[in-house]
Amino acid sequence: MSNDRRLSAPGQLLIGPDEDTPSGDLPDVPLPELAAQFGLRPSAARPPVMGYLRQLWRRTSFIMAFATARNIAMYTEARLGQLWQVLTPLLNAGVYFLIFGVLLKINRGIPDYLGFLVTGVFVFNFTQRAVISTSTVITNSLPLIRALQFPRASLPLAYVMIEFQQMLLSMAVLAIILVSPLCHEPVTWYWLLAIPALMLQTIFNIGIGLLVARVGSTVNDFSQLLPFLMRTWLYLSGVLFSIAALQIRTHRWAIALLEINPAALYITLMRNSLLLSQRLSAPGSKPYNARLCALWNTKAKIYWYDSAYCHFYANPDHFWEFGIGWAVLALVVGFWFFWRAEAKYGRG
Repeated sequence: MSNDRRLSAPGQLLIGPDEDTPSGDLPDVPLPELAAQFGLRPSAARPPVMGYLRQLWRRTSFIMAFATARNIAMYTEARLGQLWQVLTPLLNAGVYFLIFGVLLKINRGIPDYLGFLVTGVFVFNFTQRAVISTSTVITNSLPLIRALQFPRASLPLAYVMIEFQQMLLSMAVLAIILVSPLCHEPVTWYWLLAIPALMLQTIFNIGIGLLVARVGSTVNDFSQLLPFLMRTWLYLSGVLFSIAALQIRTHRWAIALLEINPAALYITLMRNSLLLSQRLSAPGSKPYNARLCALWNTKAKIYWYDSAYCHFYANPDHFWEFGIGWAVLALVVGFWFFWRAEAKYGRG
């Protein structure tokens, strides 16, 4: 065993007689050049758009698996488990039906008000939950963002997929309600149109989810304000009443704007797909007839379908075009807005 005394002082830097003491100073080379010399790059750098999209595509399996796992774990401690995914919108629809359908009788003039209401509540609930959940996804996932390198858009995408999976279960329950004796809605080929309507709404939700995810990551109070904004949006979107059935002769353009707002539009597309009563009673679906329209204005039940002979506010022939436009606009703007701040998430 060596008797070198230098080994008897652990924790000390051993310096030979001819060696210079290290100064600890950085080389006289700019840091960007030094990083390029050794092939280093910023860990949170924002990649180009196409590269970013490719990264997201490679993580598609992870996004879907994450959404499925969260859905399973969400209600594990509840006695009814996954049933709460359906019971929550059903209970909301029941409360709204009691208040607006039974007590306030706002359902007058709307055939099959129960099917009308439940469809509206389920469809709006999909967008509402997607927006609220994605608004806090960045702040709630800071440890993950700071620990791993991955496209941050994976997180809001995963949370929208969570709500999409719950919406699929809700659609199955909705179909049962519509064909039950409570509604008596027939199953027709129009039901297939519910698939593209749901896909367009999902694309729209992804775009809005990306947008609010960035806003929520920088504005701490945004998540507190959001429920009030969503409740206002609910009342303006015809969830509880028919916008097309409003009797307003002045400022018709304002009613038309309410009809083509995205939430109301996707609700209308879904109602027209699933509810025969809505297709037969929609204003403008038959040639205008002043006498029959006036009979519908009496709100007598036997004249409810005469609303089809009244003028429309927004042309229903263009609803699908508006639905596609909203989905594309939300996706493009939301993705660009979120991607621009990619390098900022997790800092601070």
